[in-house]
Amino acid sequence: MHHTKYNHIDLSLLANDIKSWGRTLGFQQIGITDINLEEAETRLLDWLGNHYHGEMHYMHRHGTKRSQPAELVPGTLRVISARMDYWHDSTAQCENVLADNHLGYISRYALGRDYHKLLRKRLQQLAQQIENKIGEFGYRVFTDSAPVLEKPLAEKAGLGWIGKHSNLIEEQTGSWFFIGEMYTDLPLPTDAPAKNHCGTCRSCIDACPTKAIVAPYTVDARLCISYLTIELKGSIPVELRTLMGNRIYGCDDCQLVCPWNRFATATHEQDFFARNNLDSATLIDLFAWTEQEFMTRTEGSAIRRIGHQSWLRNIAVALGNATPTEAINAALIARLQHSSALVREHVQWALQQQAEHPARP
Repeated sequence: MHHTKYNHIDLSLLANDIKSWGRTLGFQQIGITDINLEEAETRLLDWLGNHYHGEMHYMHRHGTKRSQPAELVPGTLRVISARMDYWHDSTAQCENVLADNHLGYISRYALGRDYHKLLRKRLQQLAQQIENKIGEFGYRVFTDSAPVLEKPLAEKAGLGWIGKHSNLIEEQTGSWFFIGEMYTDLPLPTDAPAKNHCGTCRSCIDACPTKAIVAPYTVDARLCISYLTIELKGSIPVELRTLMGNRIYGCDDCQLVCPWNRFATATHEQDFFARNNLDSATLIDLFAWTEQEFMTRTEGSAIRRIGHQSWLRNIAVALGNATPTEAINAALIARLQHSSALVREHVQWALQQQAEHPARP
């Protein structure tokens, strides 16, 4: 199929323009790739075959749409991949929260405004600038919002390599960034894929609290704390609860120990800064939120999508893992009559944990 409709455009000049417009819009990097994902497709099918996706049935449902971009958006020839940093903290601060079992640890990406909206809006603005320059063209933008193999595409576009923990790592800045994509029918020149620099390092594998990285580059989601606290809707497997510590929404341990994150630069995006004191709130305070307070305080935040019930379930587990105090006991007892059987079950477990640990002065 010959794309005569773009013959009048200097595509390599346009590719350079897209990259500089992207930087102006607040993206740290833009890369362009073709849509051949054969290798990633094989890996995906193996991963699904091992049931490592747990209850994320949508991974199966979309089948090859995920690895065949033109099946999702007919006419797609290229993917423009964009990354935006969100780090605004220090590793020491994160470690302090993890070390204090009366505080709740929330994955750093979720402390501010929901990145989905922000990235999609910026990608939409980028598309608008392309349109202003060349007229109408075929495109669709995504951020974690459709069956898209985001990380393999970003790796092919040169934005970083997929590390042993399955997150993307960029050698100048590490892994604390979001990615989004624009599928397009513009036959743009492509970038060289990123090279892997993990070497023999296995820091992330060794640091994972639940040993969810079952082999280098392979995460069994069913063991991963991010999956357990966010994706899993039902009861958290009892044998994994004590391992969760005080992680109540997501987990960053594999990124916190990654040597490449020593180079992380802080973001300037105000939207990603922590809101509502969520970077160092006590479990008791968070557990006391009514459903209405939960909805209000997580307004515009990624946390909201798990709902109040999972929020209470996660915090109950963390309270069960905390050093016993009268106040924790009282907070748990106050939730024993909760209308949700799921919440009640985790509260009962937590009370039992509290009873079995001698209180410390």
